[in-house]
Amino acid sequence: MKRLLTAALSLLALAGAAVAEEMVTYSTEQSFDDVAFGLENAILDEGLVIDSTSHVGAMLERTREDVGSDVVLFEAADAYSFCSAKLSREVMEADPMNIAYCPYDIFVARIAGSDETLIGYRAFPEGEMQKIQALLDRIARNAIGLD
Repeated sequence: MKRLLTAALSLLALAGAAVAEEMVTYSTEQSFDDVAFGLENAILDEGLVIDSTSHVGAMLERTREDVGSDVVLFEAADAYSFCSAKLSREVMEADPMNIAYCPYDIFVARIAGSDETLIGYRAFPEGEMQKIQALLDRIARNAIGLD
């Protein structure tokens, strides 16, 4: 019985991880720079501070030849990391293991050869983390003028 319970809990954990790997994305014809600027403002408008900006696209382009690739993936791609002390406390008081989701990230990317800019984030599991997903969705939508 103990083995069965352990196996069931393991499957539930894997199912939760699979859900968390889904993406929510929006596309726009706005330039990468306009969307990035909109995202920075939308984060600040929520009273939050950007902890870091990862220049993923620049890193991939800089190391492209070093890893033996000739594929240009992005014209530009950045990921913005930030946190909400209030919401993070709420979700971690509900389950301290929600620390695994902090800080929160929203990416902006223009795929090479595309005329659209994407903005998005990883989806979060049901329950308390939906508060964070609602925040990220509001920020992403505000960044491109959907709200």
